[in-house]
Amino acid sequence: MDPLDAVKNSGFVFPSAAYLFGAFMYGVFGIAAFRYGKKMTQISTMLIGIALMVFPYFVSSTWLMYLVGAVLCGALYWFRD
Repeated sequence: MDPLDAVKNSGFVFPSAAYLFGAFMYGVFGIAAFRYGKKMTQISTMLIGIALMVFPYFVSSTWLMYLVGAVLCGALYWFRD
């Protein structure tokens, strides 16, 4: 039996390319926001940056990941100093 078939039969679902791209994109945005917040000593920007880096690990749906990421990016804009 092929190992990939065994994994698929066990119920594990591989993420789509759109999910992987979004997770990478929001991770990069999060790193940039965290570094900017640290440089300018803006706690809210740093916390939103950490949230952008971490949240894809807890969201399994692609559309929900893009929605949460857009809200967090909007929060970056809203809470800018």
